[in-house]
Amino acid sequence: MPFGFRVLAEDAQTEARTGQLTTTHGVVETPVFMPVGTQATVKTLTPDELRTAGARIILSNTYHLYLRPGSDLINRLGGLHQFMNWDRPILTDSGGFQVFSLSHLRAIDEEGVRFRSHIDGSAHNFTPENVTRIQEELDSDIAMVLDECTSYPVSEEEARISMERTSRWAARAQEVHRRPDQVQFGIVQGGMYPHLREESARQLSALDFPGYAVGGLSVGEPKDIFYAMTAISARALPAHKPRYLMGVGAPEDLFEAVKCGVDMFDCVLQTRLGRNGALLTRSGRINIRNARFREDPGPPDSWCDCYTCRHFTLAYLHHLFRADELLGHRLASLHNVRWTIKLVEEMRDAIRAGSFAAYHQSFLAAYTPPDGTVRDEQRASWAAAHTGK
Repeated sequence: MPFGFRVLAEDAQTEARTGQLTTTHGVVETPVFMPVGTQATVKTLTPDELRTAGARIILSNTYHLYLRPGSDLINRLGGLHQFMNWDRPILTDSGGFQVFSLSHLRAIDEEGVRFRSHIDGSAHNFTPENVTRIQEELDSDIAMVLDECTSYPVSEEEARISMERTSRWAARAQEVHRRPDQVQFGIVQGGMYPHLREESARQLSALDFPGYAVGGLSVGEPKDIFYAMTAISARALPAHKPRYLMGVGAPEDLFEAVKCGVDMFDCVLQTRLGRNGALLTRSGRINIRNARFREDPGPPDSWCDCYTCRHFTLAYLHHLFRADELLGHRLASLHNVRWTIKLVEEMRDAIRAGSFAAYHQSFLAAYTPPDGTVRDEQRASWAAAHTGK
């Protein structure tokens, strides 16, 4: 099945749109949220559970699969789809963000990245060429080119050097890509400098990739800057090709990105929150360990139609987490994944109906985002402990 993308409906008041993404392993309606299967598994969830939750495409991580079990082994066993028993599309990232997270274990130059494994300290190299080869061995439907992600804050000079290097790496990756059943996406960088992001988008658009990602955001910058850079990057990219905002999954962020015409998203937030007892609801996140849920007979969210909400009470989930039972991690993760997928499904419906702006406002009227300080502390703790996975 040849790769393709077409816009099906556009919102009159915003730049939100619905579309259809065609890949070797199936068709995906956009906007779409992609659960993250870092190491060939969406943590605690089976492929059947993901399909039932409405997942149409998932993301796996090149860095982690390269280190363990190895892309060559996965290739010998039939490729990533067969290895993890997932018959729908897979997008693999390039490992650029993970290498960025290894700041004390890596060195970057024009050739690529030299780094030491966070697992055993062994030395490795990532170049645009071998990252392309690794992803061809993995047999994903969509492969990301190797990019350089900068931290926040960073000087304009550093951001430009990184952005221009990312463009040169993209051209090198494109030159060696051979699989006809896999497509590559370029990645926009440029830090928090609007003119650099526009320049990055122009350079990558000239290479005529089948799709484009917006990278280097949600790395610690304030929300207003994050939203502004998302809008600038998306508008600078070709309107007839898919736009993918990398590593973003908080509900309020998804609305802002969709409003800017972004089509694809991924995030580990849903399962990470689930493993820590945080559940997404239409009124905001709740901590299921809180004593107020000890005798609550209601579901996590009456709006949600997931397996957890249809079969279990808040009191039961509270008990599971208080008793440190692993089923609690699974049920909470399943809820957060389905809850997010359903939210994006309703966004698509609202765009088709011409009521996306109204739907956004009705959501915000009931939803309370987490405190910014808490969010930043959680992000820093996660990054330090998990090396970006």
